[in-house]
Amino acid sequence: MNKSAIVATAALGIVAAASAGFWVGANRPPADPAAATAPAGTATAAASAQSGANGAPTTVEATRVAVMAMPQSITAVGSLRSDESITVRPEVAGRISAILFKEGQQVGKGMMLVRLDPAINQAEVQQARANLKLAQTKYDRAVELSQRNFISGQAKDEAENNLRVAQAALSLVEARLAKTEIRAPFAGVIGLRVVSVGDYLKEGADIVNLESIDPLKVDFRVPEMYLSQVQQGQTLTVTLDALPGKKFEGKVFAVNPLVDAAGRAVVIRAIVRNTDTSLRPGMFARVNLITRAEKEALVIPEQAIVPQGEEQYVFRVVDGKVARVRVEIGQRREAKVEILKGLAANDVVVTAGQLKLRDGMAVTVIGANGPASASTPNGKSEVALRMSQRTD
Repeated sequence: MNKSAIVATAALGIVAAASAGFWVGANRPPADPAAATAPAGTATAAASAQSGANGAPTTVEATRVAVMAMPQSITAVGSLRSDESITVRPEVAGRISAILFKEGQQVGKGMMLVRLDPAINQAEVQQARANLKLAQTKYDRAVELSQRNFISGQAKDEAENNLRVAQAALSLVEARLAKTEIRAPFAGVIGLRVVSVGDYLKEGADIVNLESIDPLKVDFRVPEMYLSQVQQGQTLTVTLDALPGKKFEGKVFAVNPLVDAAGRAVVIRAIVRNTDTSLRPGMFARVNLITRAEKEALVIPEQAIVPQGEEQYVFRVVDGKVARVRVEIGQRREAKVEILKGLAANDVVVTAGQLKLRDGMAVTVIGANGPASASTPNGKSEVALRMSQRTD
């Protein structure tokens, strides 16, 4: 293509573009004078207002304020203890001649557990009996001679004293002989022994532990501010991490009169039945102490609470809109919160979606797992109405 042809083609393109621009300008609709003169900010505000007035309601999940029995209680942690617990120890020295129990065995009160070699003690008893017999003979002769005035009264008194000393000596060695047989002072379960047959034991040496585990004691601490709410005979429930899903009933039977100055807490002791021996001393226990009988209380799920500083709020659904309401809460239990002030029974509160809500916003309530529900003429959602019908 030569240079003149290129120039001609460019000229034709320019003419075509100019013609298209003229046609568009001639057919453009006239502009609104008011819109042309209105400030840019006013136009933006009007558009936002129109969008807010005609926008779709915010979708939230909600539930009704329920009424249920909720006793007042104190939650604490503690430890299980044996009802009775000792370490079996000998009171006299000696060599073990027999062990009469098996580790982990249930034993009764008075059952012989360990026997020490009694040979030396038996010899001492025989010697004491012989001395007593001689002292008795001397005393009888002294009484007879005293009646005939052949001896003085002092000699008779000395013979009587020697008799009493011999009697005491016999009682002493007989007691030592009895101590060679070590018996269970109460019924319980034997632990693990630390001795064997043939061991020589000194007084007070450890042999084995003995535990009474039915019932068990549970010791726990509560802050001193709750001391006035605790009384003997109050019921409680005990749960253990080692036995999930199980609850054990108990009763308070003692409150320590001394408040721990370090932690400002008071120690409480309760009794828990352990008929199946599934509980063991030393276990970690969670205690729920009932301090007030059951009463009707207003409760909502914990997720409905919106904390702000030290205050608590909820969003209540009224006539298809939400109202931010300040509430006073009581105790918490099983993911539910007691409402002391601010709500009434059957009020509908938002449980999910609170972060995008503002006071007065329109909302559409859906069930926790259900489809969206439209608002009815009276302002309540169909889900709310169905909840109301089920409640009624």
